[in-house]
Amino acid sequence: MLKNVYKCYKITMFWEEIELIIYSDEYTKKVKNEIGGKNYKYNINTFGCELNINDSEKISGMLEDMGFLRTDDYNEANIIIFNTCCVRENAEERLFGKLGEIKRLNEENGTIVAIGGCMMQEPVMVEKLKKSYKYVDIIFGTHTIQNLPENIYKALIERKKVKDVIDIDGEIVEGIPVKRNDKYKASVTIMYGCNKFCTYCIVPYVRGRERSRAPETIISEIEELSKEGYKEITLLGQNVNSYVGNDKVRNFAELLDEVAKIKGIEIIRFESPYPSEFKDDVIDVMARNKNISRVIHMPLQAGNNKVLKEMNRRYTKEEFLDLVDRVKRKIPEAVFSTDIIVGFPGETDEEFEDTLDIVRRVDFEQIYMYIYSKREGTIAAKRVDQVPEDIKHKRFDRLKELYDARVDEINNRYIGTIQEILIEGPSKNNKNMLTGRTDSNKVVVFKPNEKKTKGDLVKVKILSNHKWYLEGEII
Repeated sequence: MLKNVYKCYKITMFWEEIELIIYSDEYTKKVKNEIGGKNYKYNINTFGCELNINDSEKISGMLEDMGFLRTDDYNEANIIIFNTCCVRENAEERLFGKLGEIKRLNEENGTIVAIGGCMMQEPVMVEKLKKSYKYVDIIFGTHTIQNLPENIYKALIERKKVKDVIDIDGEIVEGIPVKRNDKYKASVTIMYGCNKFCTYCIVPYVRGRERSRAPETIISEIEELSKEGYKEITLLGQNVNSYVGNDKVRNFAELLDEVAKIKGIEIIRFESPYPSEFKDDVIDVMARNKNISRVIHMPLQAGNNKVLKEMNRRYTKEEFLDLVDRVKRKIPEAVFSTDIIVGFPGETDEEFEDTLDIVRRVDFEQIYMYIYSKREGTIAAKRVDQVPEDIKHKRFDRLKELYDARVDEINNRYIGTIQEILIEGPSKNNKNMLTGRTDSNKVVVFKPNEKKTKGDLVKVKILSNHKWYLEGEII
């Protein structure tokens, strides 16, 4: 049974009832009363995707409502939180490396150590923490973030160890306070979970089945963000185009159309769509709304039909290419980014060539490349035909070389064009220059303009290509 709740009711979405829960601040007030005036601080470490980053903003929101101040210095923190990812093996290595660093702080200063996120939905990981990292005070999962104030109260005030992980899905918690990392760009989760069960992916097991937020709640949140001065919104979901609304806003296309009407929102992005569910209605909405980004992140994963089938990806190479063509016909300026997994079990050199073929034909603006990482509990992890590590790395290098060789060609297309750029602030490498990104996520640096400042949307003419960034001037 979920805790820390003062209102609970159910909404019906087609064939299933989803329990909607309103966040309670009962324990927020209790903790605040206990630590009031003590200048307590928190440190948060986030591993993983945009959804994890969004969760961390909620964790920060709750902590700051409790009276904690944020610090980037472990040594100053009264509580250290890790929000984990379990999609790839290196996330585990990073977590355990960090835990070794902070053991001393727990022993000497009584610093509370809390670990949450996807990794904590894996029983084997929880048992490892309980056995080998006994100084961890709080373990919480993806479905119990809203209980963090109560769990902190128990650990900080009552000095209890807390394990708060539940293996359920169906609940949506609204009203959790959010402390956003940016003043002009914000992400808004529209749905949780995944029903696809790709054979390499652990996500459906740790984030549960698909649950969609009510469209009225999403639209209200974005309207409020617009009033606060936010200019760019990213709609988040494991498969955003699986979104299910209600009688008024029925699906993702209709939700996207409604969001595009909200005054003050200049740029709308979404990630990640699922290729076989990217329908013409979404393309039509994008075509008629110029504030929807023309860069589409479309996860390919592999380019060979046999490999795609064994991944349980529900499209073929030909269908993926047809989708790209359909988008281009209605939105000629559209560009694509993608995810590609190299070295899936059983993949041959010839099958990998099909992936390289799609990369050449689609001309992706960005490719997020991953070497296949075995995730225990998935179907692919049980296969005996795992690709040797040296072969996976050679294929990865080939893919990277192919993409790197095309970067200059892609960037040169921008020279002479006019790009709308949201000013992010001074460049990290040159404080005398401002920086921002094109719609397609290319970094652009340009000289300041006394009339324009951080958070303004400006037109920038691209003058030159420096491979990993572009240079331009405000016009």
